[in-house]
Amino acid sequence: MPLYIRDNEVDALAAELQAVSGAASKTEAVRTALLHELARNRAKIPLRNRLAKLQARVAELGLPDRDFDMKKFTDEMWDGE
Repeated sequence: MPLYIRDNEVDALAAELQAVSGAASKTEAVRTALLHELARNRAKIPLRNRLAKLQARVAELGLPDRDFDMKKFTDEMWDGE
């Protein structure tokens, strides 16, 4: 869904950011600014909480298959060529 900037001050800020950053367009300048702001806010989350979230995702994956034979798998992939 498109984002339309209807506020003159925000439009001027986007144009200024485009100029000083060398972005190809205001859209690119706003995209970059939003990505930086998201990264800055995510960094505020304590490392303990970020790690807990990652650990929960890994736990959902479960343990690897101990009987998996990578050599056999690779050989089967290359056998078709």
